[in-house]
Amino acid sequence: MKPVSMRTLALAAALVGFAAPALAGELSPRAQRQIISTVERNQPALDQAALEIWKFAELGYQETQSSALLQGQLRDAGFTVTPGIADEPTAFLASFKNGAGPVIAVLAEYDALPGLSQTLNPVQESAGGHAGHGCGHNLFGAASVHAAIAVKAWMEANNIKGELRVYGTPAEEGGSGKVYMVRDGLFDDVDVSLHWHPGNENSASQGETMSNVSGKFRFYGTAAHAAAAPDKGRSALDGVEALNAMVNLMREHIPDRTRIHYAITDGGKAPNVVPAYAEAYYYVRHTDPEIVRDVLERVKLAADGAALGTGTRVEFEAIGGVYSMLPNEALMHVMDRNLRAVGGITWTPEEIALASEIQKTLTTKPDLASVGQIEPAVIGGDFGGSTDVSDVSWVTPTVGLSTATFVPGSAGHSWQNVVAAGTTIGLKGAHLAAKTLALTTAELFQSPNVIAAAKAEFEQRRGPNFQYRALLGDRAPALNYRD
Repeated sequence: MKPVSMRTLALAAALVGFAAPALAGELSPRAQRQIISTVERNQPALDQAALEIWKFAELGYQETQSSALLQGQLRDAGFTVTPGIADEPTAFLASFKNGAGPVIAVLAEYDALPGLSQTLNPVQESAGGHAGHGCGHNLFGAASVHAAIAVKAWMEANNIKGELRVYGTPAEEGGSGKVYMVRDGLFDDVDVSLHWHPGNENSASQGETMSNVSGKFRFYGTAAHAAAAPDKGRSALDGVEALNAMVNLMREHIPDRTRIHYAITDGGKAPNVVPAYAEAYYYVRHTDPEIVRDVLERVKLAADGAALGTGTRVEFEAIGGVYSMLPNEALMHVMDRNLRAVGGITWTPEEIALASEIQKTLTTKPDLASVGQIEPAVIGGDFGGSTDVSDVSWVTPTVGLSTATFVPGSAGHSWQNVVAAGTTIGLKGAHLAAKTLALTTAELFQSPNVIAAAKAEFEQRRGPNFQYRALLGDRAPALNYRD
């Protein structure tokens, strides 16, 4: 079945009224204090994990040290940890079970981005280089783990029934790590999943992300001396450039809001050698997964034409594929209330000074005081990017939040974000996320009516007869996609 568009769902939510605040069973002040105090007591361990993972800066499916660190903290806290789930060596599942009850999952990410190496200097030090945490996943993984540790302590102290899980999910940045877990059925018995993401503001809004399919086009030609015998060669780079030119012409004739991005990841090694091999890495995005599938097929046909026209041969390897996000308003209200209970962020004079230096490098400069505010929670809206959390949201009710871990005005995937994610600016956002996630998770364990409302909304948004079908097909995890 073709998934319903997010705009249609947003309108339906407004008309039907999916959530009723009266359904929520708020935590007692005592429970809130108990959970918050545990997060605060464990804050040094959270900070240590976040900063160590920042230093590791490991790319997707290469997060050996990052994954091991988080697994170790969970084992030490009494979780049963299973590494290597879904045939992903750096993935893991941590579980604490106390009898029959809800199964609630907290997601943790920890991969870095290529080409973003940067120290803590608020001035860009290199263009390119190795990896850096420009999306703040060092904070993401650490805060999620310590939110779960706090919930486990509360469950044990109060004999709360149910199962708490932490899914360690590698390679979110293009590797679709969670998709393989969903495809393997690892979320089939989960009642609710929770996540968060570093950002520029504090918000529990649930919005629209873009479905995304990515892959690599590899062209094979014939090497020759570029000056002495060019007629003997067939340039694989010509094939890549012809493909790129045709795709750029295609942009006028594809559905609105479709995005196509590419990078030439191998264009030959020397100008005086006709390249026998070249590679282009492509992303196709749209909120509708079916449009993504259709446009990708057109790109594949363009690649065939490029190979035919340049006398080369082309192969395509699908690397990743994710759905658009399925929001949940019933869960949003719970997350928003707990975010407001914790409150916004206060920076020290030193943090304000660092943020001000970073903001000098930005094109837009919002008020730094905005990090102390909680934005209104709304359902719908355009979040722009893509995430493999979306696939989770189509098989279990899912809710997330963002916190101000970056300097207001910063762009995603930027060196400025790498700096913030490695300082107390990022850590304070992670503390807020850990507390909010922990409170929300705990509340859901004792709110069967909220879970029931979230599931009813989830089924209505998915539509009848929905069957999950991974956009990346049946391929094995692309463990070497960052090589």
